[in-house]
Amino acid sequence: MSFFKKIFSSEKKETLDKGLEKSKTSFFTKLNKAVAGKSKVDDEVLDNLEEILVTSDVGVDTTLRIIERIEERVARDKYLGTSELNKILREEIAGLLSEIDAGNATEFTVPSNKKPYVIMVVGVNGVGKTTTIGKLAHQFKQQGLKVVLGAADTFRAAAIDQLQVWADRVDVPIIKQSMGSDPASVAFDTLQSAVTSDADVVIIDTAGRLHNKVNLMNELTKVKRVMQKVVEDAPHDVLLVLDGSTGQNAFEQAKQFTAATEVTSLAVTKLDGTAKGGVVIGISDQFKIPVKYIGVGEGIEDLQVFNKFEFVDSFFKN
Repeated sequence: MSFFKKIFSSEKKETLDKGLEKSKTSFFTKLNKAVAGKSKVDDEVLDNLEEILVTSDVGVDTTLRIIERIEERVARDKYLGTSELNKILREEIAGLLSEIDAGNATEFTVPSNKKPYVIMVVGVNGVGKTTTIGKLAHQFKQQGLKVVLGAADTFRAAAIDQLQVWADRVDVPIIKQSMGSDPASVAFDTLQSAVTSDADVVIIDTAGRLHNKVNLMNELTKVKRVMQKVVEDAPHDVLLVLDGSTGQNAFEQAKQFTAATEVTSLAVTKLDGTAKGGVVIGISDQFKIPVKYIGVGEGIEDLQVFNKFEFVDSFFKN
């Protein structure tokens, strides 16, 4: 069964290919060394492959599952040439991810039966949270949706200023108060404004601290509670932004944040500047939380919806 059919436009696919270039080059350099002088996939090749996947930040558990699938295939097909290895990898990893009911999207969309659709964005400082919000606002606006931003990260003046820059750039309204204001109050004002102006999407930025999980949990719980006074089932999505360039650290942050608050989706950023793109495969497989978006470049169009088949195809396309 082939998982790979043309889903993205050639322009989008080119951006994805380019964004994963460093990860792919690093992976294939290691793979080519591992199979040098070998004509068939044997135990030694599989041992080397296991090490390569782990050092490519795919994660131990996911790597073991991939190796198991390839071992089954080797046993079934008896003779597998090393020249076919990257094709087999693509197929088996796509097969593994196809068991997860996520990563199938092709466009930026929000449910039409929730208006305004409220997205609360969480994540530690420096992961690309504000940039992701700005690029998301741009994408939704491109879809003809009316977007409002809320600057509820009131602990850093820079966070409010950065969000203002993005609001100006994308030309969407932003609701903000002064630094040190109550984040819940900003969220409340943002939702009221969104309801009044008949907005389709609200994106709320929140403080990026994790040194004290109890405080973070209390704060986010309060923000949610206050939002629900205006939109009773808000937020509809709690989006955790992770920095892909930190590799295994991103796993740790995901664990910490999911323990501190209810996270419903993930965005993995900065994949273009790193050889650690394999982390997206591991995170997709390990967490029961879908990866919705990936950042594959600096440009405003370089935030993409995560499509697992296009991602695997680009990563393993030699």
